[in-house]
Amino acid sequence: MSSPQRNIKKLYAFSFLQMSLFPMAIITLFWKDKIGLSLTQILLLQGIFAVAMVIMEYPSGYISDRIGYRKALNYAALLGIVGWGLYTVADSFTGVLIAEIILGISMSFISGSDSALLFESLKGTDDEQHYASHQGRMNGAGQIGEASGAVFAGVLYAMTPLLPFLIQTAVWVLIFFLTRTLIEPQRTTKAPASHLSEAWQSTRYALLENKRLRYTILLNLVLGLSSFYPVWLIQPYMQDSGVPVTWFGPIWAIANLSVALFALASHRFHLKLGDGRMVILFSLLIVAGYLGLGLNGGLWGFVFYYLLTSMRGLRGPMLLNHAQQEIPSANRAGILSLQSLCFRFAFICTGPLIGRIADNLGVQQTFLILCYAFCLTLPPVVWLFLQHSGKGARNEAPEESRE
Repeated sequence: MSSPQRNIKKLYAFSFLQMSLFPMAIITLFWKDKIGLSLTQILLLQGIFAVAMVIMEYPSGYISDRIGYRKALNYAALLGIVGWGLYTVADSFTGVLIAEIILGISMSFISGSDSALLFESLKGTDDEQHYASHQGRMNGAGQIGEASGAVFAGVLYAMTPLLPFLIQTAVWVLIFFLTRTLIEPQRTTKAPASHLSEAWQSTRYALLENKRLRYTILLNLVLGLSSFYPVWLIQPYMQDSGVPVTWFGPIWAIANLSVALFALASHRFHLKLGDGRMVILFSLLIVAGYLGLGLNGGLWGFVFYYLLTSMRGLRGPMLLNHAQQEIPSANRAGILSLQSLCFRFAFICTGPLIGRIADNLGVQQTFLILCYAFCLTLPPVVWLFLQHSGKGARNEAPEESRE
């Protein structure tokens, strides 16, 4: 095994640890009951978190391409330690906001860098053609990690509300020691005459020149939003439905295990169904999930959330593989970060509005409104993706990015 290939299992471990989010299963309750935030403030908080990522998302990916993926992940780990550490002393919206901004910057350094390091570690080996399978395993490891962190979240929270945050800080210390052992692959890059010009050219390539990549990013954005809104709404939905708080951890764990299982199976599903039937399946799962959540407000209504988490697991490896095939090595992390930036910007524009609707009309009614919204949005986006996903040879990489 070549040196870079040793990264593969370490990246699985990295994904497992960085997604072992002990506070996630109870964090909305923590914000509401301990900090005193409304749902509007919570979605605004996540909008500001997204702003922090938007500001740093593409620059961090561009920097990662220049300084190396290993260093970028080291910086992310250090920021993660600081961010979660601040949560242990936060007692107001401002305190939580500072912690979230730091965690947003940390996530921006991870976004793109981990997948780019995985692809570059496989490049030139017999395993390169199995990238989607490895990406599925990495995604699956992350979701198993989040499920593991969530199992006892409710119990830990009931014991001491800060305990999940203390454990989370310790996890990021472990992540820092892990990222220091990663190996930077050899890559052929060309020093740009102007960093600003290079960044702009990459943006033009991804969003204007390469239609296949553009509509892959667009579809990924819409599908990402469909699975992201419920992350912040499902906990108050369950609280309103009378679900005991001690159930929250196991429910969250099962949700993440479903993401993990379907991420691991995504490659096989794609081989059997192809692009067309896969994206139709995504659409059906979204509509059925939101419709079920909107029409069933009882104790077991949350079960429909699992349709959305299953879709999330299936779409990740498939669409990342589509994007990776269109991206030149010299700008891989940067363009993957640009894709995440587009998603974050879309959430900034819509998240606080969704929170306001939930505060005014209730979470259950909000899910029904989102169902109607995605019924209108998905068909044209799916059509654009399918129209261009199978067309001819991919577009040429921008001149500045060719290896």
